[in-house]
Amino acid sequence: MTPQRPLAFSTLLAASLLTIQPGAARMDQAADPAPSFQFTSIDGGKYDTAKWRGKPVLVVNTASLCGYTPQYADLQALSDFYGDKAVVLAVPSDDFNQELASEAEVKDFCELNYNLTLPMTTIAHVAAGDVHPFYAWISDTTGFVPGWNFNKVLIGPDGNFVQAWGSNAQPMEAMKDAIDAILPAGKA
Repeated sequence: MTPQRPLAFSTLLAASLLTIQPGAARMDQAADPAPSFQFTSIDGGKYDTAKWRGKPVLVVNTASLCGYTPQYADLQALSDFYGDKAVVLAVPSDDFNQELASEAEVKDFCELNYNLTLPMTTIAHVAAGDVHPFYAWISDTTGFVPGWNFNKVLIGPDGNFVQAWGSNAQPMEAMKDAIDAILPAGKA
């Protein structure tokens, strides 16, 4: 395995801004619904996306040492607001060299600093290396690859890709309207 050279911060930031600015990418053509994916929970066990069918699912690649890390507060608020009507899933990643060294450190950091209770996975690759199958599917289906931490991907209740946002998009501002628009009837 060839070691990867870290990219300069300015290169990564530029890639993040160019990936999906001015704030959102939308899929113009219907794609096949997402197959079921399993994520390993940071608490142990598994999350199976098949169990979330019928609900909007917002998947966010996160990192504890990023300038966007304060978005955890809004992600938790979004999760609390929707309760069991929608899922907000945090996927810690060190692909941009800004995550803590272990899942235990990530879990402690998020609980202590943000009182996080939303579903969180173990540390996973989202943009480089052996990427998680969900991110491989998103890339293959839409061409979207996270360009930085705190990129957000919304999957509809039917399992189809709905929209993606870059790091700058604030969860309670940008994502709430999009989630409201796809909530099944009677669940808003």
